Amino acid sequence: MSGLARPEILATTEWLAENLGRNGIRVLDLRWRPDGSAPALHAAGHIPSASLVDWRADLVDDGEDGETILLASPDRMAAVAGRCGIADDTTVVVYDDTQGLFAARAWWSLRAYGLESVRVLDGGFPEWQSEGRAVSNARISPKSAGFTVRGPNRTRLTTSDVRGLLGSPDVALLDARAPAEYRGLEGNTKRLGHIPGAMNVPVGATSRPGGQRLRDGAELRDLLHHANVTRGRRMVCYDGSGVAAAKLAFVLTLLGHEDVAVYDGGWAEWGNRLDLPVDR
Repeated sequence: MSGLARPEILATTEWLAENLGRNGIRVLDLRWRPDGSAPALHAAGHIPSASLVDWRADLVDDGEDGETILLASPDRMAAVAGRCGIADDTTVVVYDDTQGLFAARAWWSLRAYGLESVRVLDGGFPEWQSEGRAVSNARISPKSAGFTVRGPNRTRLTTSDVRGLLGSPDVALLDARAPAEYRGLEGNTKRLGHIPGAMNVPVGATSRPGGQRLRDGAELRDLLHHANVTRGRRMVCYDGSGVAAAKLAFVLTLLGHEDVAVYDGGWAEWGNRLDLPVDR
């Protein structure tokens, strides 16, 4: 990857292979299956020393309506960090096999609670495996570590926060969903469409076609340019579940945008609220 302002938050397979096993490095396996088969997948083979984290069970709380997915509470995040051996000075590398979507959700979740050094593995497990790198089926029990949970910080916004930002010239709302959902042609909320003023940046376009790795830095900047995303404004990303939004927030940070947030609750909450404005 070239042309990146923050290359230190993207881990290459080469970098991870060189640093695997060093003190202060923790690896999290975010591969997830809705049928609950991820533990068996992890047991069959994972990057050595990786701890399995279920983003849906470990990193989120359900909203009051049962349809909204929210950032996990500080206590739950501290418990996950302790189980995975994460301390304040740990560098965490997260990976999955779904174009970095669930890995990015873990990246954002840890960053929202103050962990500074979190990297997403470019290409994830498929890239690691295709290069013939070491794979393990050993169960890992890292020593519990003390991560000081602080936050959530300004990288997380609520519905009331976003409502208060509507119409601000200093804020760019970015909808990471597919174009059909953005336009209100598809969806499963009470109302279809998008938040007024939001620009559509489909997160699927940030990965190379047919692969797991991110596009080159210049291609990513072109994608944002075509969506009229410019520097100097606060970036607020959302989608339905906070997964695609987290990946878009990761890409923006990678490219050097300094004030990037995820709308926690996203369209699942906004689209079901009859008191909030919607555009189609």
